[in-house]
Amino acid sequence: GNLEDYEETVKKAKEAWKVWADIPAPKRGEIVRQIGDALRQKIKVLGSLVSLEMGKIFVEGVGEVQEYVDVCDYAVGLSRMIGGPILPSERLGHALIEQWNPVGLVGVITAFNFPVAVYGWNSAIAMICGNVCLWKGAPTTSLVSVAVTKIIAKVLEDNKLPGAICSLVCGGADIGTAMARDERMDLLSFTGSTKVGKQVALTVQERFGRSLLELGGNNAIIVFEDADLNLVIPSALFAAVGTAGQRCTTARRLFLHESIHDEVVAKLAKAYAQVRIGDPWDSNTLYGPLHTKEAVKMFLDAVEQAKQQGGSVVCGGKVINRPGNYVEPTIVTGLPHNAPIVHTETFAPILYVLKFKEEEEVFAWNNEVKQGLSSSIFTKDLGRIFRWLGPKGSDCGIVNVNIPTSGAEIGGAFGGEKHTGGGRESGSDSWKLYMRRST
Repeated sequence: GNLEDYEETVKKAKEAWKVWADIPAPKRGEIVRQIGDALRQKIKVLGSLVSLEMGKIFVEGVGEVQEYVDVCDYAVGLSRMIGGPILPSERLGHALIEQWNPVGLVGVITAFNFPVAVYGWNSAIAMICGNVCLWKGAPTTSLVSVAVTKIIAKVLEDNKLPGAICSLVCGGADIGTAMARDERMDLLSFTGSTKVGKQVALTVQERFGRSLLELGGNNAIIVFEDADLNLVIPSALFAAVGTAGQRCTTARRLFLHESIHDEVVAKLAKAYAQVRIGDPWDSNTLYGPLHTKEAVKMFLDAVEQAKQQGGSVVCGGKVINRPGNYVEPTIVTGLPHNAPIVHTETFAPILYVLKFKEEEEVFAWNNEVKQGLSSSIFTKDLGRIFRWLGPKGSDCGIVNVNIPTSGAEIGGAFGGEKHTGGGRESGSDSWKLYMRRST
């Protein structure tokens, strides 16, 4: 789509809002329920399309559509529950009410790595709140954007509602910039890199608009000497290698207590050697290609920098000689916790393994990076667990114990602190971000 298409779409979406905002919230929930059902019916073919266009393995593609289905279910229940308090007024014969109203038009800019789920988190919640959506998916996953929008549009139109309630403009940075600048965009939800997110935030703030940011992560797993290594090895492997390292929640730093460092590295290297690499559509494949040629270059640059800064490549580090953007899952040891490359988020399957001695220092190292998305510890010490969850523990939005960094549940608010942007999507009270409060 070009800027003229964008202009026409915004006008249609604003018109559609007048219809949608009048529909009672539980009735809006019923429409979202039908969208969830329509996605269920197409889950395998849509999962295949995600796998084909993005490059993630088929089960992950299906799993991503399942997340949209699940958040639809969540939103249906929420449509009967959103409300504000009636408070005691200090004035005789008066009522004091906090009422929540929709913001209006919600712009959603999503990234290539989750071309379905992130839009689902935003749109399902935004819709039951009474908003309409305008989506700009990643330019490299436009087939997925079109397919999802067609599924939604059919549900809306079968219910005699305007399809423009969930609008789509495919496009590049020109469309994204227009959305950030547009006063008619009542909330802009952006998922992507910290660098671009910062520009979006500044542009939106300049017009006193509202933004919801889901940006980068530089996530750490910390393994203490009392950890169950039978849990640690598959967890670290999955968190570092899943989606070929292209999740914002991917584990990029693995802190190992010095007493178990060598043992864990040896076991992990052995597990890495068994990762089944291949066609993402093959059910035996665990690990597919990177998304673009540019990602392959970034991977090679990061490996080179890691070596220059004193790191040793234990396994991987090279491009795989086969068609497509395949690289070897990589483990690097021997770097200090504050090496520049360790503090850089490379969207590729590179895991930096680092040694520590004390709890206090490693908690500080977890928190010293600019991002604050996901974090994890492996330990059996109950006191330590509660310190980790407490005010002097992890400063991340997602704090895990004895599970990897890369999972999330739709029932909890998803997002992170600091350069991760501070936004929250999906469950808990994240619906409030899609509404405005009137007292």
